[in-house]
Amino acid sequence: MNFLVTGGAGFIGSAVCRHLCANPAYRVTNLDKLTYAGNLASLRPIENAHNYRFEQADICDERAVLDILRRDDIDIVMNLAAESHVDRSIDGPGTFIETNIVGTYRLLNTTLEYWRGLPEDRKTRFRLHHISTDEVFGDLPFDGGMFVEETPYAPSSPYSASKAASDHLVRAWHETYGLPVVLSNCSNNYGPYHFPEKLIPLVILNALDEKPLPVYGAGANVRDWLFVEDHARALELVATKGQVGESYNVGGNSERTNLSVVETICDLLDLRRPRAGGKRYRDLISFVTDRPGHDRRYAIDASKISRDLGWSPKENFDSGLARTVDWFLDNKWWWGPIREQRYAGERLGQSPVEDSPAEDRKGAA
Repeated sequence: MNFLVTGGAGFIGSAVCRHLCANPAYRVTNLDKLTYAGNLASLRPIENAHNYRFEQADICDERAVLDILRRDDIDIVMNLAAESHVDRSIDGPGTFIETNIVGTYRLLNTTLEYWRGLPEDRKTRFRLHHISTDEVFGDLPFDGGMFVEETPYAPSSPYSASKAASDHLVRAWHETYGLPVVLSNCSNNYGPYHFPEKLIPLVILNALDEKPLPVYGAGANVRDWLFVEDHARALELVATKGQVGESYNVGGNSERTNLSVVETICDLLDLRRPRAGGKRYRDLISFVTDRPGHDRRYAIDASKISRDLGWSPKENFDSGLARTVDWFLDNKWWWGPIREQRYAGERLGQSPVEDSPAEDRKGAA
């Protein structure tokens, strides 16, 4: 089975590539534009694998994508190419419109042309799997409720609006043109190789540098956290076993307030890398001005993918976060060069302060 993973040099995309390449029956082509968050170092464990190849290209380049689809006899397209940072979408929504909406439109057109040219036996097994976010649903009250697949869309930010639009386009290409698609919407991902502007790696690395640990508002906003390797397993199942035309919510069943996440990281670091003089990392927590339109709470009901495809997360939040902290402590070779880019003008988060806490959103590149 031949996979094309778009956005495969991003956080989730690289986890998907590493996971798929562990199966010798799969061949994986990674297509990535290599924007600021794309990092080929995240693919180092598989860069010489017999069943992996990388292509630098843009999903907006229809000819290049079509050539790759045909050359590599692709059976499944997994679309993780997206601009994915909420703060960046507030400052500059145009890039999000171009990549997440126009890019998805062009990828759909290209994929449709490719699919129509396949022999009938290969047409029946072809899939386009579009990976999206729970942010398209808006937010939930603090006192209850969960997102299900039928929850109406109510996006709050330019980022989530662009992802909602892309989801609608994918469904429309299925209903109108018959393109075989599956969709998934996930909660906040975390784990190894997580780009350092996002909340969990930002807090880990700021703490190690004895810098403030910025928390929006009072830190009361709630997110459901999903370990990225659990997500990669779920995406393989949706792509290969999911029912055409269906969507699947993927969550970690691990709701935490942002403040609780930061405090837990501090406590783990107190044990693993104690500060001088007996100080606590919690003393570095700094509350900063909240961002516009900050959704209160996200919570995923993942019962459909559990019931229909047999998926469940292997990591709970405590075990997954401990693995994540340990990975960052042991892998400065990966995050060090990225972290240094900020001194060359690369923004790692919107300020009101020196480094501010980005949400850990769902796209890849």
